[in-house]
Amino acid sequence: MTAPVADSGLWCRRYHPSPTATRRLVCFPHAGGSAVYFHPVSAALAPGIDVLAVQYPGRQDRRLEPGIGDIGRLADGIVRALDPWHDTPLDLFGHSMGALVAFEVALRLERDGRPPANLFVSGRKSPSLGSTELLDLTDAEIVADLRTLDGTGNGVLEDAELLDMILQPVRNDYLAVGRYRSSPDAVLSCPVTALVGDRDPRAAVPETAEWKAHTTGPFDLRVFPGGHFYLTDRAAEVIAFIRDRITATPAHP
Repeated sequence: MTAPVADSGLWCRRYHPSPTATRRLVCFPHAGGSAVYFHPVSAALAPGIDVLAVQYPGRQDRRLEPGIGDIGRLADGIVRALDPWHDTPLDLFGHSMGALVAFEVALRLERDGRPPANLFVSGRKSPSLGSTELLDLTDAEIVADLRTLDGTGNGVLEDAELLDMILQPVRNDYLAVGRYRSSPDAVLSCPVTALVGDRDPRAAVPETAEWKAHTTGPFDLRVFPGGHFYLTDRAAEVIAFIRDRITATPAHP
């Protein structure tokens, strides 16, 4: 019996429905992140591009659900949740951990004969390089890492109650990333665009360029000024780039 993991309403948030859009962008959050992170992206791209933001289990309104500490299992659930959304060609964007999840979703969609039009991977080195440094961190080490990445407000990290709420999903997501290993033959045919900040401590530019090995289609590397969360500081520039790339790419590779 299939669990209700495929409930599209649980997994996919559509903040600005755009029924006239001819393309749909699915956004995958970073470790510890949630769908609402992409609310500004949805607002900026509507109505030309319809945006779905993925909500992983174990956070915010899904906080009572157990987290899924496995990238492949996350991808399986998301692919099922995307079943109702193939009326419009899909483009995928994932940041940090979300890049790995988006990649695995893209592999499954291509296997099912429904490849995405584009895959955008942000703030993540090539999946073939692994990330074992995120395994077995203490709470203090996780907090120190979050400070280094500068994507979680200091107010949250200094508030014991708020910190307690985010630590478990972050720990679960770090475990998923640390355990993840891509298959040697994990190669797509769709265009892949890798985006990264030039001072990202988690994804060096040369490591990010290695995504090229994971597609037989066109590959592009775009480097922006900034650290791991360069896309927050340069949101308008990044969103404009994604919009231009989507509208310039055929819907079916």
